[in-house]
Amino acid sequence: MNSNLPKNNDFKNLLRRGVAEVIVEEELLSRLNKGDKLRLKEGFDPSSADIHLGHMVGLRKLRQFQELGHEVVLIVGDWTAQIGDPTGQSITRPVLSYEQVRANAETYMQQFFKIVDRSRTEVRWQSEWFGKFSLADVLKLTSRFTIAQFLAREDFSKRFSAGKPITLTEFIYPLLQAYDSVQIEAGVEFGGTDQKFNLLVGRELQAMVGQQPQQIVMTPLLIGTDGSHKMSKSLGNYIGVSEAPEQIFGKVMSIPDRLLIDYFTLVTDVSESELAEFNQELENGTNPMGLKKRLAREIIAQLYDQEAATMAEDNFVRLVQNKETPIEIPEFHIELGLQSIPTIMHEAGLVKSKGEAMRLILQGGVELDGIKLTTPNSEVRSGCILKAGKRRYLRLVG
Repeated sequence: MNSNLPKNNDFKNLLRRGVAEVIVEEELLSRLNKGDKLRLKEGFDPSSADIHLGHMVGLRKLRQFQELGHEVVLIVGDWTAQIGDPTGQSITRPVLSYEQVRANAETYMQQFFKIVDRSRTEVRWQSEWFGKFSLADVLKLTSRFTIAQFLAREDFSKRFSAGKPITLTEFIYPLLQAYDSVQIEAGVEFGGTDQKFNLLVGRELQAMVGQQPQQIVMTPLLIGTDGSHKMSKSLGNYIGVSEAPEQIFGKVMSIPDRLLIDYFTLVTDVSESELAEFNQELENGTNPMGLKKRLAREIIAQLYDQEAATMAEDNFVRLVQNKETPIEIPEFHIELGLQSIPTIMHEAGLVKSKGEAMRLILQGGVELDGIKLTTPNSEVRSGCILKAGKRRYLRLVG
């Protein structure tokens, strides 16, 4: 055994914080204690390009394993991404072209490697093996499992009992994910608790073909900034890892107080003793503002650096707490006179559409030189400052 390996208790700590369940923990601990170099499987479907803090929970665990000498195998689901949602009901997983998949994958990996060590990661594209799959291969793969096994999956069981349709493609998806594990001979597969069934299928298929079954590490689902649903871009309750430090800081400040300890536990390296202190402070009714600022600094320092974290906090204090105008404001050139504010906001990139700008004006969220606007058209002069929402500023120059 390698004498430099952590002690058994240290491995147990690795499998406690930020981990919801391990299958099978005794087997994984045994392999870790023997000093086996493990292949850590992480797969993603590049149907979209962005990673948020919910993904960061599992990615941080991958990084911790890497630091013990293990290698991550990142599987890009470029083949399944071109199929889209097998149920045909999701607008978040549309059928994508090969070019869209590659573009999403490249963006995803740029964000992925903000957290995971690129030098200790092997990238594999699913099309390496599925690109040459024949009908005979599909039949051989599907013959290893029964419909009864798949109906044991909770969501399939509920839909079947309710008489709701389940397509054959949906049954095949877990098999494809499992086949990925066989192809790379995965030692450990990581995923959220909502992926348990698929992860177990991979373990079973490996055993069927004579491989050592992969261990499974499931991470908790992080609740989003709305405080009720898991973090999701489609729900708008997310904090993206590639967002600007100022945006991340502002979003962290909106997290419900009751979720602070969960966030500290899952996406920071704050010590257990400090976590206990933070929890006590919250129970004693201490104003959580200081803890939220600390959380925001911890997250930004990981994704950028300490300087960026400090600047983001200074920006928040100046603009939000002290309601000051930013020192540096982007300029936007216009024709002077009566102007359509929604048009300016849209063309300057402050909003996605003129309709969104109009809604923001009607809600009292747009100011011109400190005065709230109530109509879409206003007289503007060179140098006046347009403010949209809490933190978006523009200096209008004629």
